[in-house]
Amino acid sequence: QVQLVESGGGLVQAGGSLTLSCAASGTNFGIRPMAWYRQAPGKQRELVATITSGGTTNYADSVKGRFTITRDNAKNTVYLQMNSLKPEDTAVYCCDLQRGFRTYWGQGAQVTVSS
Repeated sequence: QVQLVESGGGLVQAGGSLTLSCAASGTNFGIRPMAWYRQAPGKQRELVATITSGGTTNYADSVKGRFTITRDNAKNTVYLQMNSLKPEDTAVYCCDLQRGFRTYWGQGAQVTVSS
């Protein structure tokens, strides 16, 4: 079984920074593509960032230049560094892992950005 556990959510002021972590177990993490999604109340789930097993990254236009996705294969962990946070970044953030054609999800971490 694959398990993903997010941590690092919280409440921050606009313009501040926060780093989310997602620890994976139950799979060969180092060969798996990883991603961060978010969903705010009343909005559709949005793909925020992706990172391949080789370290290639992609970002949604809404976060490009502010967010950075990284991975530490020795720790089986993917990170999302969020800088210059805006109130519109408020959402539940979930990490996912792709294994074959299946996607595994973490439980989500709440990020709230105050004005």
